[in-house]
Parts: sequence; structure tokens; C-alpha cells
Amino acid sequence: MLFVKRTLPLVLAFVLGVTGIAIYYVPHASSQYLEEVLSIWLRIISAFAFFLGLISLLSLHWRHIRVRQAGWGYSLVVYLSFGAMLLAVLYNDGQGPFGSQADTGPYQWLFLNVQNPCGSTMFSILAFFIASAAYRTFRARSLEATILLVAAVVVMLGRVPIGAFISDAIPTTAQWLMSVPNLAAKRGILLGVSLGAVATSLRIICGIERSYLGGSDE
Repeated sequence: MLFVKRTLPLVLAFVLGVTGIAIYYVPHASSQYLEEVLSIWLRIISAFAFFLGLISLLSLHWRHIRVRQAGWGYSLVVYLSFGAMLLAVLYNDGQGPFGSQADTGPYQWLFLNVQNPCGSTMFSILAFFIASAAYRTFRARSLEATILLVAAVVVMLGRVPIGAFISDAIPTTAQWLMSVPNLAAKRGILLGVSLGAVATSLRIICGIERSYLGGSDE
């Protein structure tokens, strides 16, 4: 049992990890075929992972409803919404189970009249939250905060017509800030994230990182 729970996943992670790296450096037809097979298995596993995540989500909210935990009404909304969308997909404008859902039907109606307005509302509230956070962040308490404040003001003015009305240099400066300092910082962050992903992948392949097994890394 210990072999199945601990050793076998480590062996599979090592073999598949090394294979996934090696196929990109082997210019052979068999390597390309193996890459296609692994891609198919990746999609299959992702589909099963999606269903496991869905079952986990429904189980969590069912526990909230069963014990009447604080905020259990939101969990009830999750169940009602999931049931409504599932029935809409299966029925779909009277065309029977799994009918066409391209332009019409209850699925499309729920998506356009419920999902989209809810998403717009969420992002509208998020805009006020970002504005509040920006106000607290951009207060010029130090030299770095002052530079950040000035750059943010220039970029915001450069993105609206009033900036060009004040001065033609504002849009030009805003474009330079986005193309040079911002792009350099973005590439630095991307490089750091990529190196972190490589390091984490090597830790998993070598069996150093074992958190995906559950429990401690020991």
C-alpha cells in the first residue's frame, strides 16, 4: 500500500517528467508521436480533474448547507445555479438532451442575461476597489512612491484625450513608460516566474517536492 501511495507516484512523476523534457530535444517521428499521445492523456486527465473539482466544490457547499454554517445561503445559491445551468444545457430550447446551444436556448439566455451581468457587476466593484488601493499606494511618502505616482498619472493622462489636449508630450511619455520601463519590469517578472516554474518542476521530478502526494514532504 505504501508503494502505491508514495513510491509509484514518485516514479511516474520522474519518468513522465524526464520523458516530457526529452521529447522536445529528440528530432524523430516517434518522439512527435509520443508527444501527441501525452497531449491526449493530458486532456483526458484534465477532464477527470475538472469533475473531481466539481464534486469537491459541491461536497463542500453541501456540508455548509447541512450544518447551517454561517453564509450557507450562498452555498444554496451555488446548488440552484448549478442545477439551472445543467438543466438548460440538457434541454436547450426544446431540442432535447445535448441539443445545439450556439445562438438560442435557455443556456444562451442564462449566459447573456445572468452570467454576463454578474461578471460586469463584479468587475465594476473591482474597479472601485482598485481605485481605493491605488489611492493608498500612490500617496507620496517616499521617493519611490513619488516616482510611482508621477508615472501612474502620466500613463492615465496619456490614455485619455485630455492628455493630448494638455500637451503632446504626455501621450508620447506614456507610451515610452509602457514600452521601456514597464516592459522591462514585466520581462523581469516573467523571467523570475519561469525560473521558479523550472525549479519547482525539477523538485517534483527529482522527488524533493512531494506536497502533491498529500501530507508532509518527508
